[in-house]
Amino acid sequence: MSYYFTILSPTDTPIFNIAFGTSKGGGDGIARFRFPDTAQYMNQFIIHSSLDIVEEAQWTNGGMYLKHIDTYPPAAAYISAFLTPSGARFLLLHQPPQLPSGSSSGLGSSSLLGSSASTTRASSSSVAANPTSPQTEEAVRQFMNEVYESYVKTSMSPFYKQGMEIKSPVFRTKVTGAGKKWL
Repeated sequence: MSYYFTILSPTDTPIFNIAFGTSKGGGDGIARFRFPDTAQYMNQFIIHSSLDIVEEAQWTNGGMYLKHIDTYPPAAAYISAFLTPSGARFLLLHQPPQLPSGSSSGLGSSSLLGSSASTTRASSSSVAANPTSPQTEEAVRQFMNEVYESYVKTSMSPFYKQGMEIKSPVFRTKVTGAGKKWL
């Protein structure tokens, strides 16, 4: 599974982003998106297109972790969101591995609560098997919580100004480590 994680400031300015692949289940940690030539721009487009849904969901959900909030069917991409009390938003785009050409029917379903299309995937216990399964939601929640802890520590640094881009290699390493641990 390929992941694109971004942190947006309250003014929708990207302050951190990273692309990585799954490390569990024999993954090598390299992101392999469906649009390899324009993956960076497509991922940014998909993430930013879900901001309206995030803003609607933040008022209906009392929690910080909003779970799976949006689907982008042409790329078979799913977006999960996490809100901080300061207004920053963590968005994780996750794209399951390419399916065999015969079993791609139903992938365009826009159900937010899980779909029958994911039952054709290899193993129901792996995180990549079903992007909307309870196991995947829990893994993403744990990832977001761990990144949030690192984000709070980074934002409390006297060298960091609110809304400034996070360029710290230590923070990038912690996000990558959280991805390896949970995703």
